[in-house]
Amino acid sequence: MADADVRIPAEARDRLTEVAAAEGLSLRAYLARLAQTLLTREWNGYDPAPGRPDGAVIATAAPQRWAARPVRILDLDL
Repeated sequence: MADADVRIPAEARDRLTEVAAAEGLSLRAYLARLAQTLLTREWNGYDPAPGRPDGAVIATAAPQRWAARPVRILDLDL
């Protein structure tokens, strides 16, 4: 997997670093494992959670791509 520069708030970086360290990993290794996990499982778009009981909301400029999925769509196409 190629490296990428991603800008995130310092608080988020610090929290991810803490989570990685708790698992005995560097931030780089933790993010690589997370990316591999996310890229190798199929996501159907429905992801209910206590804060999202109705599942995921997708913000996209191509709403037709998500039309058949069980998600709520926020159309960003201008």
